[in-house]
Amino acid sequence: MSALKHVQIKGFRRLYDLDLDMRPLMVMIGANGVGKTSLLDVFSLLSASAAGNLNIRLNSMGGVADILTFDRGQELSLSIDKDVPGHNPLKYSFTVVPEGPSYAISSETLSQVKTGYPESFKYIYSIYDDIRYYEGDEGKLVRPNWDHNPMETSLSQVPKMFRQTEELRRILSSATQYHVLDVRERAPVKLPQQMKPAELPGEDGQDLVPFLYYLRETDFERYDTIIDTLKSAFGGFESLQFPPVAAGMLAMTWKDKQFKKPMYMHQLSEGTLRFLWLVALLQSPGLSTITMIDEPEVSLHPELLSILLELMREASQRTQLIVATHSDRLIRFLKPEEVVIMDIMDDGCAGAVWSDSCDLEEWLAEYSLDEVWRMGRMGGRS
Repeated sequence: MSALKHVQIKGFRRLYDLDLDMRPLMVMIGANGVGKTSLLDVFSLLSASAAGNLNIRLNSMGGVADILTFDRGQELSLSIDKDVPGHNPLKYSFTVVPEGPSYAISSETLSQVKTGYPESFKYIYSIYDDIRYYEGDEGKLVRPNWDHNPMETSLSQVPKMFRQTEELRRILSSATQYHVLDVRERAPVKLPQQMKPAELPGEDGQDLVPFLYYLRETDFERYDTIIDTLKSAFGGFESLQFPPVAAGMLAMTWKDKQFKKPMYMHQLSEGTLRFLWLVALLQSPGLSTITMIDEPEVSLHPELLSILLELMREASQRTQLIVATHSDRLIRFLKPEEVVIMDIMDDGCAGAVWSDSCDLEEWLAEYSLDEVWRMGRMGGRS
């Protein structure tokens, strides 16, 4: 699946002017400081714009002035295209500009090229405080009759419109970003957890135990896939168990064939915990339409990466998966059409290109993809 088809970014950190086609699985590679995390942050901003959390997200980044492209950017503009089967894509864009210590949304449009219309059909068309959206009963763009919050986009505030526009709002607002799992001594993933229905293991692993327990009870086929994956990754692994430890609280234990007693989560290695969490996440039936994972390779043995990548490929049939990595070992198992190379251009700003557009066929006949990258034939090493 591929919900989003194209993204355009202007004025965001090093992403001064970037256009990139989207695919179901996108693994971004490149040196530090080339914009991989910034691209993930762009999607988190788009998500916040649809969920009514733009002001909170921008403030968490230090404000608009702090995220503009150094001495060049005067405004931040984001644009995304969503595929609409059988029709032209929806195009959503908004621009924010600094305004004193805060910001203003200087423009916002949600449009689609439609047969029979001389120009793009507009669902939302706003310039500063001149807010307009399409009202079906009146058949035209109208101004809102409620108190419109100028710090949030119209996309997050206008009433429900058409199915495809609502689908865009849902897809963007539910996009989820996962960072490196916290495995410190008192991290949630190491502690007993409340027994409850859970469709995801949680961004910090705080629902890993109830998720796996609930999955075992309601979707054993998917749970069995997780167990089989763990057996393939760890030769001694036998099973997971869920002993109750208090009223409404469950622990989770890991049974190894070599030992009579099971191990509790706090006794497992960092790499084992992170791999277990990633496997559970990628098998989750509750994955959002867009899922972002930053540095999934942290603490993982290289032999686990090929297993992880197969899980990513399978998950990309259910979610648009955007991954940032520094691992050449992970790249070894990727296909060129799955890799986005990010690099610094001559003007100091970041660029992005799909590796299957780099004429690598002759090199790949003799070398693996990670070897071609290390030799500098793909860029992304600056």
